Amino acid sequence: MSGKEMLQFSRVDQVNINGTCRILDACLEFGIQRLVYVSTYNVVFGGKEIVKGNETLPYFPIDDHVDPYGRSKSLAEQLVLKSNGRPFKKKNGKCLYTCAVRPAAIYGPGEERHFPRIVSLAKLGLLPFKIGDSSVKGDWIYIDNLVLALILASMGLLDDIPEKERRLIAAGQTYFVSDGFPVNSFEFLRPLLQSLDYDLPKASLAVPQALLLGKIFWAIYTILYPWLNRRWLPQPLILPAEVYKVGVTHYFSFLKAKQELGYVPMVTPQEGMASTISYWQEKKRKTLDGPTIYTWLFSVIGMTSLFCAAYLPEIGPVPFIRALSLFFFRSMWMVRMVFLVSTALHVGEALYAWYLSKRVDPDNSKAWFWQTFALGIFSLRFLLKRARK
Repeated sequence: MSGKEMLQFSRVDQVNINGTCRILDACLEFGIQRLVYVSTYNVVFGGKEIVKGNETLPYFPIDDHVDPYGRSKSLAEQLVLKSNGRPFKKKNGKCLYTCAVRPAAIYGPGEERHFPRIVSLAKLGLLPFKIGDSSVKGDWIYIDNLVLALILASMGLLDDIPEKERRLIAAGQTYFVSDGFPVNSFEFLRPLLQSLDYDLPKASLAVPQALLLGKIFWAIYTILYPWLNRRWLPQPLILPAEVYKVGVTHYFSFLKAKQELGYVPMVTPQEGMASTISYWQEKKRKTLDGPTIYTWLFSVIGMTSLFCAAYLPEIGPVPFIRALSLFFFRSMWMVRMVFLVSTALHVGEALYAWYLSKRVDPDNSKAWFWQTFALGIFSLRFLLKRARK
């Protein structure tokens, strides 16, 4: 989990803890014999470096988690593992067997947590810096590899496989799983962002400074708690837990999963990223493209300021805006002329964008019209680029 959803304390607990309890109750009520819990690295990781960690690591202290997600997942995993071997309510001599799979950060076509937010921020030009140095590494796992691990873990809870002699090798166990190639997160994302023509962050921010920034966003969004589920509230730039994820080395061995379950990643990171890139390129072709938020601010504020300077009376900030406009354009006649010409150009470009998009991107023709009306050539150039492909 990432973004403002991490700050919805009650909802996170309701889903991860209460929801898990209800699933356990349902398994015991209806005689479901196998339960594989999808956990997370965060049950043992909380900001301290871990290199080639394994399942012998203790749980990260509950009270020291920097976000409710990691805390709730840790509690839920422990509930699941403690339920291993519990008899069914029907008392038929059978019981529930459980285990937990701890995947790395998940990626792949259709993933809706990490990549959509990263791509959205990159599109808006809001990935201004990397966090930590280039030596920081972490794990990722392609979705097909995770599905394979879950299937193998489920099979590890079967008691009717002859060669196992009714020995449930996975019962009560935990397993770390990943692609097996620790990598710097920003380098991992580089091929995707480059394929979408988005800028990569060039500057770097040390972990302490990034953590301070994350705490500021944490405080702001905590104040905005009642509106966290509103679509109009944008995602925070960074949160403390995310600083640790990308700025502190932590990766784990899947040796136990390999030895006990037979887990070996069937998709390489290169193949997984290639599929992910294809998915996002296709998704980009079906959606409206446009410039960064800085271009939006420049164009909208610029046109609004010209209108204020040209036509509004001397109220509020208008005298200052008018004086600034006169400094550049020397006369009110020129200010009004620049505004009228700019408006005419925006209207003309918007009409052309609507006409061109009817052929190039008919599903988004109205959106292209209004975006180009607001931004002019800054929007039209993206449509022209799409038309040339």
